Amino acid sequence: MAGNNWKVGGLSRLAASIGGCLVMTAPTSSPAMAAPEFSPASYIGSFDPQIIWELLIGGLIAVSFLASIAIWAMSSVRRIRSAHHRRGVFVATALNSLNQGIVMVDARGRVMFLNDRYLQIYGLKRSDVAAIVTGDQLLDLRRSRGMLDLATDEFYRTASTPTGHIADLPDGRSIQVKFSRLANGGSIATHEDCTTQLQMSRELATAKQFLESVIDNIPVCVAAKSMEDGRYILANRAFEHFSGMPRERILGRRTSELFSAATADTISEADRAALASPEPLRAELTVEVGGGPDRVIDTRRVVACDDKNRPEFLIALFEDVTERRSLSRELVSTKKFLELVVDNVPISLTVQCAQDGRYLFANRGAETILNRRREDAIGLSALDIFNPKEAKLIAERDANAVRRGELMTEEHPISTKDGLRLFLTRRVTVVDGEGAPQYLIKTHEDITDRRQTEARMAHMAYHDALTDLPNRAAFLQALAQMIEACRDTPEEFAVLSVDLDGLKEINDVFGHAIGDKLLVEVARCIQLSSRGGVVSRLSGDEFGLIIDGPQPAAALDLADELAKAVAGGFLIDGKQVRIGVTTGVAVFPANGADAASLLSNAGAALFRAKAKLRGSVSLYEPEMDRQIRDRRVLHQDLSAAIKNGELSLHYQPQANGCSRVGSEDFVGFEALARWFHPTRGFVPPSDFIPLAEESGLIVEMGEWILREACQEAASWSKPLQIAVNLSPAQFLNSDLVSAVHGILLETGLKPSRLELEITEGVLIEDFDRGLSLLRRLTGLGVRISMDDFGSGYSSLTYLQAFPFDKIKIDRAFVMNLGHNPQSAAIVRAVIGLGHGLGVSIVAEGVETQQQLDFLVAEGCDAVQGYFIGKPAPIEQYARLVGLSGPRLAISRAS
Repeated sequence: MAGNNWKVGGLSRLAASIGGCLVMTAPTSSPAMAAPEFSPASYIGSFDPQIIWELLIGGLIAVSFLASIAIWAMSSVRRIRSAHHRRGVFVATALNSLNQGIVMVDARGRVMFLNDRYLQIYGLKRSDVAAIVTGDQLLDLRRSRGMLDLATDEFYRTASTPTGHIADLPDGRSIQVKFSRLANGGSIATHEDCTTQLQMSRELATAKQFLESVIDNIPVCVAAKSMEDGRYILANRAFEHFSGMPRERILGRRTSELFSAATADTISEADRAALASPEPLRAELTVEVGGGPDRVIDTRRVVACDDKNRPEFLIALFEDVTERRSLSRELVSTKKFLELVVDNVPISLTVQCAQDGRYLFANRGAETILNRRREDAIGLSALDIFNPKEAKLIAERDANAVRRGELMTEEHPISTKDGLRLFLTRRVTVVDGEGAPQYLIKTHEDITDRRQTEARMAHMAYHDALTDLPNRAAFLQALAQMIEACRDTPEEFAVLSVDLDGLKEINDVFGHAIGDKLLVEVARCIQLSSRGGVVSRLSGDEFGLIIDGPQPAAALDLADELAKAVAGGFLIDGKQVRIGVTTGVAVFPANGADAASLLSNAGAALFRAKAKLRGSVSLYEPEMDRQIRDRRVLHQDLSAAIKNGELSLHYQPQANGCSRVGSEDFVGFEALARWFHPTRGFVPPSDFIPLAEESGLIVEMGEWILREACQEAASWSKPLQIAVNLSPAQFLNSDLVSAVHGILLETGLKPSRLELEITEGVLIEDFDRGLSLLRRLTGLGVRISMDDFGSGYSSLTYLQAFPFDKIKIDRAFVMNLGHNPQSAAIVRAVIGLGHGLGVSIVAEGVETQQQLDFLVAEGCDAVQGYFIGKPAPIEQYARLVGLSGPRLAISRAS
């Protein structure tokens, strides 16, 4: 079709050239022909032959000229046609070589040209378009093949836009069509496969959206500014949150337009430093945002350059590290604190690499077990530190702990500079994120002393500390084993409960030191006489024995031997002391089938023997159970009485030491517990107080007495003293200080009005602890009085160790005044001792005027006893304490 176009043009030009030649060769008149002298040789008709001849020659010349012209013209036409053909082939080849499809249409809408790329794009052949004349027909062909889904007018309208029309082909390709009108009224359309371009454009848009989303959602502030004018061109959401400004306000503005002058100068200086730095610049800046407190930001600045390496953009990434810096400082402080704590914990702490066992950390406490400074141990392994035998054992146990991955605890000895010591070692493995062993943490605690103490304590748990004999617990175990061995056999054995007679008197006369040494000698004597039987110290002056053989004969013989063995007395520290024994016997299986029953029945027999005659022997008899049952019932009743409020308090007055005691001379009262049983009636304190002390009820009872007495005293209008006795059990087996403090707060009693009376038994059991408790009680403001002074051997020692507020002379000395010169001497000495120490003296048990006169004459500070006033409900002393009630009735000897 292009060739035909080019042919039509060539022929036109050829016709024009031939016409020109014919014009040029047309016959014309010439002077020669007009000359009269010219005439042919003969005439033909009326014509001159010369003329005819000239005409023929001229015609021949003309024909020759015309022929040459024709030949030249044809040659020119061929050259022009060839040139036009070559030009047409060149243009067609060029257009067919384009990557775009080309369609040219003339002003009448006829298709003048379409290239091969167009056919290739739409999968057409030349034969498919041979019959196509107009551009609309070409669109119909595409529409029929499913390659155009628009109406013709809509196609031309959209294709004429700058972006053109995007046609989506069935095979998934996208073709961009652009349509343009030409000046001559024709048009040209380009068709380009933009599938890859569109895909890349979509991917680029997706990537751009993704990156914008990422940048917008990362917690780090991101901002970018143009180097040309310093205006922000990018700000992410974190930057908005940090600055407190919306993005629309940030973009297009300079730093100086957004922040304070000081902050803008700081940022500008950082920008200049980033421009001057060959590498990305990291720095910490202190800025002020939104009028709030200064913030510390950690920033990294990067300069982006164009293709000529000229700075184009400045990108800043930063985050607010104010809290982090604060936390960092706290972390450093905490780290130092923890290092200090770890260094000062009283155990060895080490950290090893789980792979090679090399030490990575050790506290100061570990230097003992490592036998070197901890700095010198870092990087070493157990093989480098311990002797080969110990190192092998330690390495094996370390490897086992790493392999098992759980806490392992064991004890093993390790050589140190102080010798072989026993250590409690705990191993725990720390794993990394993938679960692989990373560290082995070990603690070593020197338990040598503890284990030795525990061994001693274990021995002490089953042995008496003084005599080293088995104690009650060990005796009961041995007794149970003996029962198990003899059960279902004809064998029998006896349990002896042996009580020492006169030990208290020896302690009172010679002191407890002599008494303790006597106990040791008696224990040795009993062991020698026991014929290989089990010997135990059951309590202070009671021993237990298990003896086999025919019973009760063997038991009675042994009891007789024991009595004879101790009858001769003992020489202790140059002093001859004598003691007796009283024995109770129970026989297995007749008197009990278990350890507790046998020992209890032997005790019941001992109780009967002591009641009958000191130094005697008593065999258990069934009727003794009644006494034991009565005692147990009384114990249960006492427990119920404490809970049900059946106990009451009587108050015995104390007065200044004067011969005639008047109401103005009374200084206080001592609170005394009384029990009126619903069925038994009045139960003497001598019955239920020892029972309470033995059973431990004294602790609960004592707290009730203290609370009741303080509450009563707090209600008196006169600030008299109130004295309350504390038993050793109550003193040592409860949190006495807290209880006293709580009761004082609860009742509102002034601490200085409370006087706590103790016996030396409080300090005998545990001197240091007892002394500490006394000092803490004194710190509360209460007064401490020593009761029954003179009845023990160590009272002077306690007076030296603790500043008592008051000393109460034991009633045993007061009651013999006027009858026993020694008692008078002792009372006189105690009064003088107390005054010398600045301690107030109270005499108990004053029952006669003669006793009162003696005490007054000797300067005794206060007196107490039936002569002054009997224990009675406080209502009987209402006038003395400022309460409304009956008048005081004072009983005196006339």
